[in-house]
Amino acid sequence: MKHPHLPTTESAVRAICEIAEEYGRTATVSEDIGADRTSRRTAAAPFTALDPDGTLPHEAFVELDGTPRVDVRLHPDDDAKITVDHVEFHDVPRDAVPAFLRSVYGGLAHTKGRFFPPGLWLVVPLPGDEVYKELVTSPHPTPWLLRSSRTT
Repeated sequence: MKHPHLPTTESAVRAICEIAEEYGRTATVSEDIGADRTSRRTAAAPFTALDPDGTLPHEAFVELDGTPRVDVRLHPDDDAKITVDHVEFHDVPRDAVPAFLRSVYGGLAHTKGRFFPPGLWLVVPLPGDEVYKELVTSPHPTPWLLRSSRTT
């Protein structure tokens, strides 16, 4: 499914804050602007604010309170890292972040486990048969992860 386009980090932050308000969460935003401040800028020379192409990269970190605990790091490269109760989803396209959060807060996200080989996965389905799935590596999953279990 094609997600609504979020052309900038700022537009993604606004979308996340709107979803937080919709679900009664508080969003705390911290932003880093400039190649010397963002986390994944290997193309820029040290102590320079601009990338070689003259752009000013913008990165944001959004913490959402409540259960489950959700953090979103929006990278300037049009992707994000979303952490849900210590389970990290890397390289989520920026345009998919709102749908991802709606799935988590709307009750569609669930865990799936198996006995052999043993493992527990957090599964976040998005509209259009798009699914994100990550292994829960914590030896002590949170109560939210345990109560959102589904058997197949």
